[in-house]
Amino acid sequence: MVFLQGARQVGKTTLVQTLGQMSPQSMDSTRRYITLDDATALAAATADPEGFIAGLTGPVTIDEVQRAPGLALGIKSAVDRDRSPGRFLLTGSAGVLVLPRLADSLAGRMEILTLWPLAESETASAEKARGQDEASTIIDRLFDSRFDFDDSSSPDWPGMIELIARGGYPEIRSRTSPQRRAAWFGSYLSTILQRDIRDLANIEGLTQMPRLLSLLANRSAGLMNFADVARTVSMQQTTLKRYVALLQGVFLLELVPAWFINTSKRLAKAPKVLLNDSGLLMHLIGADEQRLISDPALAGHVLESWVGMELKKQIGWSKVNATLYHFNVHQGDEVDFVLEDRSGRVVGIEVKSSASVDASAFRGLRGLAKLAGKRFVRGIVLYAGRSVVAFEPQLAAVPLGALLSDGE
Repeated sequence: MVFLQGARQVGKTTLVQTLGQMSPQSMDSTRRYITLDDATALAAATADPEGFIAGLTGPVTIDEVQRAPGLALGIKSAVDRDRSPGRFLLTGSAGVLVLPRLADSLAGRMEILTLWPLAESETASAEKARGQDEASTIIDRLFDSRFDFDDSSSPDWPGMIELIARGGYPEIRSRTSPQRRAAWFGSYLSTILQRDIRDLANIEGLTQMPRLLSLLANRSAGLMNFADVARTVSMQQTTLKRYVALLQGVFLLELVPAWFINTSKRLAKAPKVLLNDSGLLMHLIGADEQRLISDPALAGHVLESWVGMELKKQIGWSKVNATLYHFNVHQGDEVDFVLEDRSGRVVGIEVKSSASVDASAFRGLRGLAKLAGKRFVRGIVLYAGRSVVAFEPQLAAVPLGALLSDGE
């Protein structure tokens, strides 16, 4: 079976329904679709989970399966009787890490895919969507020995701000009014914080969740200091960690681990926190495009968060099997993001909102290169300029537009 997980309103239902409407030559053309957001279907699945599954024949899609965790054992039995690949396509607005019954019962029987809000590289190359599987991401090109990038199509800084402020939720793309976008995000957060998280766990003091999420949004792209956050929101660290895990479980937050290597240097081990979407981030911190233009410090904060999530999304379909990290030496060098592939090769990425950079912008990347040694492939500074500029054989300044290119 396949489990498609991701935040609400990122397009999971649209995607699986599209698969169910494929041509008659497709094995999915007769796929049945059931959503547990339907009260009748949910009641049947909850009352008799094994009987509900036993009554299903042929390929089936079950949407929002986290609403009936009791289905896991019935699905396990059905899969063990019939190992036909793709028989069950499940979707969930909560991840398997916060659905232990599902994860434990279906271990070894389930492929897990994560759907995030749209990446800008997806929308920028929509006309080439049919050939997306042949396209290369910036990640693939950074690990290639001959990194190249056509900088002729890079948008200017105001154009980048417009993309970042819009974010990747499909519904937001059709809402041009700031008031309508704000209303949508407000309703969206209410649904997740007051329904989805409540369904996942019986939380006392649920009213603290909006405040906590807003605080973390203001710290997006910064290190996650649990002790400091717990003091700020007057919460026990154990409770805070549970809340953060739940926010991760509904895909509103992503924690990027620290990259480290055996060394005498004191490397920071705290994760970096990222909001899942730049549009949602700007809603939570009360910012708009004009404020980003007038406040370089805030622009850098939002930009770094956006770049981190763009990389996280592109990892999902890049040919290089990379993991996203950050790098930080106590009172020393730091690199915003580090990509490491399975063979241990390392790429460093620094993010700047300025239109020009000098040699000092590469300090952290040089420190990373020294520690990684022969494992270091290259380091780049993503900046708001329009040209690729090589500073050293393995170091270059690259326009932010490189994140939008599919490499074809």
